Amino acid sequence: MAPTLFPMESKSSKTDSMRASGAPQACKHLAEKKTMTNPTTVIEVYPDTTEVNDYYLWSIFNFVYLNFCCLGFIALAYSLKVRDKKLLNDLNGAVEDAKTARLFNITSSALAASCIILVFIFLRYPLTDYWAPAGAAGRGDEAPRHVRCHD
Repeated sequence: MAPTLFPMESKSSKTDSMRASGAPQACKHLAEKKTMTNPTTVIEVYPDTTEVNDYYLWSIFNFVYLNFCCLGFIALAYSLKVRDKKLLNDLNGAVEDAKTARLFNITSSALAASCIILVFIFLRYPLTDYWAPAGAAGRGDEAPRHVRCHD
């Protein structure tokens, strides 16, 4: 007997030959069924791209009104990339660009809003009310604030 790579295979082949010779007709039917190939139908399902938000209107608003350090323009560029990738059915790329557009929109809106608030604060409370002129402190050459004229 010649040595084999798989010694268990030789034992099972003897039992398989015995089973095949003395097998009833039902087993032969099962053996034939295993060798037949079933035709398959492949249906391509495209992902639903309507769920990906492109933040286009928010980007337009940031670009036109709150374009802080060109962040609104960058957000608009990413929003347009999202629309292009949705048309090409690149869902993963569209989701990543939508996250980036949202990040730039949030940053642009927050920084522009904080600058607008600071402008209103400085207009309401000018810095000249809090700072004295550089050489006037302690020398007495500052003009009196409340001067009344008696007639």
